[in-house]
Amino acid sequence: MSKFTPFESRLVPLPIDNIDTDQIIPARFLKTISKEGLGDQLFYDWRYDAAGKPKPDFILNTAEAKAAKILLAGDNFGCGSSREHAPWALTQYGFRAVISTSFADIFRQNSLKNSLVPIVVPRDVHAELFRNPNATVKVDLAAQTLTLPDGRAVEFPVDSFAKHCLIEGIDELGYILHQEAAIAAFESAHPAPIDTTR
Repeated sequence: MSKFTPFESRLVPLPIDNIDTDQIIPARFLKTISKEGLGDQLFYDWRYDAAGKPKPDFILNTAEAKAAKILLAGDNFGCGSSREHAPWALTQYGFRAVISTSFADIFRQNSLKNSLVPIVVPRDVHAELFRNPNATVKVDLAAQTLTLPDGRAVEFPVDSFAKHCLIEGIDELGYILHQEAAIAAFESAHPAPIDTTR
């Protein structure tokens, strides 16, 4: 994982509430354990016609969307099943953050473990962004702020442990491995007791 640093991006507006994980990445694409290619299958049933050709009017098929790193979604994003392939598909497409008024809990947790920041904003800010989706916003995870086009910084919540791992570019195992010296020192100071029953 690479370290999560502040970035600016245009938004990709998808004003649909209750987008579930089967719409994000349909179940028929879950047979793989690799992340490769999942970006092409993101929102597959909305993005492609029956012949598998991209629908030119779907937002992800536009040149503007391909250059953007932030999805602006409707309320309750990522509901449904707990598939980790959903954040995989979003990050493989190129997204680094999703903005909504709320996220399903399991999707939020899976996202944070896969370098995708779920940003919860108040409803008035959410509506304002949809009125001006072509503008650029800035995400600063360390400060936990989303800077709006008018320069206003809106704070967003994030789990402190997940934030630490994202900023350091490590996963949970990487965090434990960084503690190797402290673990070794503890074990040296606390030798295993001798089994006197044998």
